[in-house]
Amino acid sequence: METLIQLAMETRTRPRVLLRLTPGIEAHTHTYDQTGQEDSKFGMGVRAGVAFEAVKMALASPQLKLAGFHSHIGSQIFEVAPFKAAVEVLTTFLDEVRSQTGYVASILDLGGGFGIAYNKTDQPVPLREIVSEIGRYTRERLSALQYPLPRLVLEPGRSIVGAAGTTLYTVGNIKTIPGIRTYLSVDGGMADNPRVALYQAVYEGVLANKMNEPLTEVVTVTGKCCESGDMLIWDLPIAPPEPGDILAVFGTGAYNYSMASNYNRLPRPAVVLVADGEAELIVERETYAQVVQNDLIPERLRIKMAEERIAK
Repeated sequence: METLIQLAMETRTRPRVLLRLTPGIEAHTHTYDQTGQEDSKFGMGVRAGVAFEAVKMALASPQLKLAGFHSHIGSQIFEVAPFKAAVEVLTTFLDEVRSQTGYVASILDLGGGFGIAYNKTDQPVPLREIVSEIGRYTRERLSALQYPLPRLVLEPGRSIVGAAGTTLYTVGNIKTIPGIRTYLSVDGGMADNPRVALYQAVYEGVLANKMNEPLTEVVTVTGKCCESGDMLIWDLPIAPPEPGDILAVFGTGAYNYSMASNYNRLPRPAVVLVADGEAELIVERETYAQVVQNDLIPERLRIKMAEERIAK
């Protein structure tokens, strides 16, 4: 906030701000996806009193216009209860701020994190249902406190775009270790989708060119990076695979390309938009030339290399 105030003074602006609060809620999701617990790098703690000090600082600053509050308790959440617990903490905080400062928030942003079905074991709450329940409970809490209803903001994110994406890989080498497993190598991996390596995400996929064939094989899909942890799918039932088959991995519309990198100096893949029977390229495939375009050879080494060539 001190940095923001300083920037506002320098630019002679008065930004509208939301203060991100940490409600102390541990959502039932992977540890790396939890963002609303007390011990978090995100936000300002409500219970610790830090958030209230930030409110006073914002209200006292002529450079900032406090519009309201924001929180986000995590991602890939399949239950309504954690959101309702966050609402309880935050509405109590809003009431305390009003009673002590007179400030009434015009915006309450409860974040998002609504899960999607990456595989058959995932059972997400329908988006319309979870939004309705959160909205109803928030209204009840604020009405009981006789607090003017702020604009309620929810961030559906992955839940509306995740299922829209499918990643296509070309099958390469197939390695069978008798009595152990069959590894199916593809032309991608943790460089274009680090979620499996980061927090053991579980995906499903099919051989797109063999959709109607029986699933008689079980394989583990591995990427081409130089770590044993570069896996995309463990124990996937598929049709008998061959090099050149196209493996389609579902649910990659939210966190796949957005997390892709040049890990192992690999170029990023292309992106194609498919809709209404039409297909259009919307992101070109990265080339190796583009990956190394910022590499430089120091002048002293250029001279040395030239001298060595002359000497030969």
